[in-house]
Amino acid sequence: MNALSSVKLIDGKACAARVLVEVREQVHALREHGTQPGLAVVLVGTDAASQVYVRNKVLRANEVGIRSLEHRLPAATRQTELLSLIARLNEDPQVHGILVQLPLPAHIDEHRVLQAVSPLKDVDGFHSENVGGLAQGREVLTPCTPSGCMRLLREACGELRGKHAVVVGRSNIVGKPMAALLLQADCTVTTVHSRSRDLPALCRQADILVAAVGKPRLIGADWLKPGAVVIDVGINRIDEDGRSRLVGDVDFAAALPQVAGITPVPGGVGPMTIAYLMKNTLLAFALQQQATRQERTPCPSPC
Repeated sequence: MNALSSVKLIDGKACAARVLVEVREQVHALREHGTQPGLAVVLVGTDAASQVYVRNKVLRANEVGIRSLEHRLPAATRQTELLSLIARLNEDPQVHGILVQLPLPAHIDEHRVLQAVSPLKDVDGFHSENVGGLAQGREVLTPCTPSGCMRLLREACGELRGKHAVVVGRSNIVGKPMAALLLQADCTVTTVHSRSRDLPALCRQADILVAAVGKPRLIGADWLKPGAVVIDVGINRIDEDGRSRLVGDVDFAAALPQVAGITPVPGGVGPMTIAYLMKNTLLAFALQQQATRQERTPCPSPC
């Protein structure tokens, strides 16, 4: 890879490493004062990809000094049993973050389970109270992938105010919260999706393009404005030249010559997601400490 190309790469691994150092230092300071953030990870079933994700999350938690608890349940676990476990974790003062690994088995109502997690412990940022708080611009737990994307953009672009950002995709996990965070950063935001007319023309308006649609190499160089910054959230496994490989939603090789910056796949957004799970666990700890202090503060008279 030539020197110009290396300058254009937005290195998610390196950025995630910096985030984890920040978290580790803050956790170390807390532990010196006798407290330690705790993260509970709940996995239902034996999905191979989910097991890998959970293992990586637990490893990162241990690396930064966060106490991790794994709850591995059989695929046949009843919804009532899962909800009972979440209720216990909500009440456990040693647990500050709760992550329910998705997808869940088909017989379990995913929405009901995610709503059962306390908003103050919802490190995925999926609870409706946190979704609403994000839309209102309040300090709440926000989804890890969009939060990580924002860190990458700030490091790559500096000031985001006034830039036109186009988000390709409208999922609850990435697209919608990504648009909300970009709005908070004073970007002009356009969200495009499968029903949008003339997708290439809309994408070509973007100073910042976030691709989160899950279609391998959907976005070619002719969809991109010269000098744009591209964050590729897509992780798609394809068979090419007789081997399996991961590619993004953007045609990386075609896009590279004309963009100002682009995340590779793998090695771009992926590492940031886990790094921000750790950061969210730390934020959840802080929000719970704040809530506890407010509960203990006497109400001024008259109350």
